[in-house]
This record gives sequence, C-alpha cells and structure tokens, in this order.
Amino acid sequence: MPSEMARAVQLQPEWLRAVPTDKRLPDGAHVVHVGCGTSYHAAQTGGPAMQALEAVLRRPDADVMVCISHEGETALTIEAARAFPGPVWLVTGKEESTLAQLATEVVVCTPEIERSWCHTASYTCAVAALAALHGDEVGDFPRLVEQALQVQPVLPAREKVIVVGAGRDWPTAQEAVLKLREGAWVDANAYETEQLLHGYLAAIDGDVHAYVLVGRGRAGERAVDACDALLKLGCETTQVPMQHPVADIVYFQLLTLAIAEAKGVDPDPIRRTPGSKWATAAGSAYVPGT
Repeated sequence: MPSEMARAVQLQPEWLRAVPTDKRLPDGAHVVHVGCGTSYHAAQTGGPAMQALEAVLRRPDADVMVCISHEGETALTIEAARAFPGPVWLVTGKEESTLAQLATEVVVCTPEIERSWCHTASYTCAVAALAALHGDEVGDFPRLVEQALQVQPVLPAREKVIVVGAGRDWPTAQEAVLKLREGAWVDANAYETEQLLHGYLAAIDGDVHAYVLVGRGRAGERAVDACDALLKLGCETTQVPMQHPVADIVYFQLLTLAIAEAKGVDPDPIRRTPGSKWATAAGSAYVPGT
C-alpha cells in the first residue's frame, strides 16, 4: 500500500544529509529539551528532557530550553517556551511559526513538512539535529540508516506487543510503540527494562510478543536478563541490537509499515480520517496533502 509514511521512511538518508551542523549550544549551559509525542521522544535523545506539559507545570531548572516541534505550532510546547525565562532554541521543519517567533535560534532540520501524521523522517532528523547542536559527529548517520533500511523486521506472532529498553535506548522503545499504535493500530506498550523486571512481569503472559532492545554495557546485560524472563513466561521474544537512536528506530518504522500493509491500514492519518471518532476525540482530522 503506497503511503506518505513509506515515502518518508525511504527518504531519511537523503534528508539526514541535509541536517544543519553549523550551530552549537552554549558551552557549559544547562540545557533542557522539551516536546510532545514524537518530538518528546526525540527530545530525550538530546539529554535532560521534559514533556511539554510537565515543563509548564514545573518550570525547568535550566539555562537554555530546546524545543522540538515539527511545525512549530504545538500548543503546550508554545506555552512552555513562553513561560521559560531564558533563551529558547527550536528544532523544527519550518522557518516561520509561533515557536520560531519565540526562539533565539531556529534549526530547520527537514527540507519539507512531513506529509504523513505518522512521523518518521522528522523524528530522525530532529535526533540528528540535536546531536549536532551538542557537538556530536553526525556525518555517518545517513549510512547507518541506509543499512537499517535493508533489515527485514520480525512480524509479531501475538496481538499484543511490548518494546523493552533502557538508557539511550529508552526513547527508541517509546517511539517504536508510538509508531505501532499510530500507524498500525497495534496494542503496544513500552517498558523500561528494570521496571519490567521489578513488577510489570505480573501482567505479562504468553499472549505477548516482546521486542527487547539490546544496547551496550549494563543495559545490554539487563536486556538479556529480560529476554530470559520473558521466554520463561512463554512470550515470543525478538532481540533487536542497538547502534544509535537515529538508526535504531528504523526497524520499527519498517515493522509498522509491514503490519499496516498486512491489515490493509493506511498509516498516514493515524486513524484520524475526517468524521472518525478518533478525529473527533483528538480535535483534528487528517486531510492528504495538507
């Protein structure tokens, strides 16, 4: 099934090559990264992060706020930026927006606004832009994503899905679940590895297919322990090796597309087609091309 999501997924290496790398956050500044939904997951890859509502409820103790918003019009992120007393930087897909007007610096990280509401390329480009702002080398990201696009994901053998991760891989687990829920309507949940092993196992049984993100060091060791526990519960368990957040999410983007195709689901509207109860509940409806 052709979709704007599928187009964006394949364009990621090209878009990543165009991510700006000429700006750096102030040396020694205490930075907080703020966003909602996919943008919040991207924010977490940059360092200390807050969901936008939390940043409104409790003003961050930081020198600089970096907001992530693809179109620059996310209501709660705007509210957080307005309340913050220091300089605001913006990682976005548009040069001009409400958030751009509030920002000291604007980093446009994509060549266009992503057309699918199941965001993919705007996520990976935001992750790359944040890495560049922190002085990390990002030149190898397009190659890593090209390699990730060649992987055939393992389709879930159960209706329920969990994604387990920790440390640098925790944002990937959250974003993976969001893609599966939005784009393929999968009953999916994200679990932090240690939390899973300290109680959440009680509600998990053989009806679950678990994708365990196997990272580096101690996080990787505990991921192996989680796999062992899940297998003993009778879960189908797939280990997914991690490299870097910008490439790791591609596995789950492809998985979402594969499940959506098998179901005959269009991933682009994230179920918010005009007149649907999901559009009514969210207060917005997807119109192709807008």
